[in-house]
Amino acid sequence: MPTSLHKNICDKILFSKLYEKYAQSLSNILLYKYGSLLNPSDKVQEAFIKLWENCSKVAPEAAKSYLYTTSNNMMLNEVKHQKVVLKYQEVRPKDYTNESPEFVMRKKEFLERFETALSSLKEEERVAFLLNKVDGKTHLQIADFLGITKKVAEHRIYAAFNKLKSQLEELK
Repeated sequence: MPTSLHKNICDKILFSKLYEKYAQSLSNILLYKYGSLLNPSDKVQEAFIKLWENCSKVAPEAAKSYLYTTSNNMMLNEVKHQKVVLKYQEVRPKDYTNESPEFVMRKKEFLERFETALSSLKEEERVAFLLNKVDGKTHLQIADFLGITKKVAEHRIYAAFNKLKSQLEELK
């Protein structure tokens, strides 16, 4: 078993490398999974703060798992909190727009169909597809990030794209 150069992640250099390596990707995954309304980048920051507070207790090998689990749990707690907030608060949408009513209607219909099509995908396919198309990550980077082979990453991306094409005429 290889020994770690660092006993814990309280070393500022190691901690900053962990931040540079995982912060953006973790934020993107939370964004894809939960949406932007719940401030996923804030949850990532809070997860890194918790990691720093518990740096002597967390092994460097377990840091990635700790960050993903902590931030995901924070997002789940935020979802629960937002349900309570929405129960007691009425959200009013904007009543006006500078776009033509036909364009607004077509855009809204397309976005609804696109979101429905995205939500109908398996989570693995959706995450791989969004990492590739939105973040511009290569198949190999996605495979390394998700801990799968390159072929599996390619399959997930192409399967997601084919499902989206079959459901949305505009993508054909």
